[in-house]
Amino acid sequence: QVQVVESGGGLVQAGGSLRLSCAASGNPFDINTMGWFRQAPGKEREFVAAISWNGDGNTDYADSVKGRFTISRDNVKNTVYLQMNSLKPEDTAVYYCAADLLGGWDAPRSRLVEYENWGQGTQVTVSS
Repeated sequence: QVQVVESGGGLVQAGGSLRLSCAASGNPFDINTMGWFRQAPGKEREFVAAISWNGDGNTDYADSVKGRFTISRDNVKNTVYLQMNSLKPEDTAVYYCAADLLGGWDAPRSRLVEYENWGQGTQVTVSS
């Protein structure tokens, strides 16, 4: 079993930056993929970015964040980061970290059901 805990959310003006962190504990060696998702008020939870936990660190991004967000990992610290630049008001949401233990990089990594373990989320608010 793996536990993940997010941190780093907050309030920022449009155009600003934030870095989210997701610390994994338990059995992080079981992780295949780590993903970031977000949920805005009244909307469904959506995919933001994913990174393979081992190997070359393949990455994937939603079109809405490409070129602005960067996902990275530190396997020594068992932590995944989401660097968010050029933030927009529409990026306002609760951001969730999730771990996929059973699938692999070729699994549908943008689908919520692929991830077995979720954090509690961290609020990101971007003011205009």
